[in-house]
Amino acid sequence: MAEEQGRSRLGRGLAALIGDVGDEIGAIERSRGQRRVPVEFLRPSPRNPRRSFGEDDLEDLTASIRERGILQPIIVRSIAGMVDAYEIIAGERRWRAAQRAELHDVPVILVEANDREALEIAIVENVQRTDLNAIEEAAGYERLIAEFSYTQNDLARVIGKSRSHVANTLRLSKLPEPVRRMVSEGAVSAGHARALLSVADPELMAKKIVDEGLSVRDIERIVQEESRGETKSASAKPKVDKDPDTRAVEKALEEVLGVSVSIQHRANGGGEMKLGYKTLEQLDALCRRLKA
Repeated sequence: MAEEQGRSRLGRGLAALIGDVGDEIGAIERSRGQRRVPVEFLRPSPRNPRRSFGEDDLEDLTASIRERGILQPIIVRSIAGMVDAYEIIAGERRWRAAQRAELHDVPVILVEANDREALEIAIVENVQRTDLNAIEEAAGYERLIAEFSYTQNDLARVIGKSRSHVANTLRLSKLPEPVRRMVSEGAVSAGHARALLSVADPELMAKKIVDEGLSVRDIERIVQEESRGETKSASAKPKVDKDPDTRAVEKALEEVLGVSVSIQHRANGGGEMKLGYKTLEQLDALCRRLKA
C-alpha cells in the first residue's frame, strides 16, 4: 500500500516537473530546484531509455538552441560521492545539442530521485515529448517491470497511457532483432511494427515495407489473407486424380469451346461441368458457339 501511494504521489509530481507550465504548483516546484550549471557538470545516465539520437534532429535542435536557448530545463539528480556532477534524468538530447551550440551553461531542475523514480521520470518525459521510438519505449517499460515489479496497470497509471497502449508496446519486444532495429532507425513505423506481430514472417514483411512502401492496411490485409489461407488448407480435401477418359473428354470440349473445361463426377452417376474463361472476349466467343 505504501509503495502504491508513493507511485501515485510521483505520478502527480511528474506533471509539476515536466509539464503543465501554467500550473501554479508546478511553477513553485520548478523555481525551487531550477538553476544554471556548466555543461561539463552533467553526465548522461546509463539508464536513459532513449538510445537513438538522430543526426538531423540534433542539428535542428542545435540551431534552435543557438537562436532561442534551452526553453525547457534539463532534469538532473546529484551523483553520490561526486561534487559538481549531476546525472541527467531527462533532457540528454538538449544537453548534447547545447554542447554543439557551444553553450557554457544550461538550465536544470535538480530533483531527489532514486533509481526507480529517475527511470519513471525519464520515460514519462520522453513519452510526453514523443522523443522515444516504440522499441525504446518498450524497453523502458520492460525495465520497470523487471527491476521494480511493475504491473501493466501500474505503468499505465504512472505513464499516463492506457493499459492497452502499454500492452501493445510491450509486445513489440517480441519482434526479431532486425525488425526492431528498423523501427529504431525509423525505416518502419510503430503502426507497421504492431501489424507485423501477426505476420508469419515479420522480417521478410518488414523488408517489403521498406522496399515496396506497403501501408499498415496492406499488412493487415496480408494477415487476413494468410489467416484465410491457413483455414482453407486445413479444411481442404485431398485432390483426387481424374481418370484418363474424363481428361480426354475435357480436352475435346476445350478444343471445341475454346475455354477451359472441368468435369466432376458424383457417386450417384451425376456430376457437374465448369467452364472457365480468362477474358470477356472468350466469354462472347463461347456464347456464340453455344448459340450456333
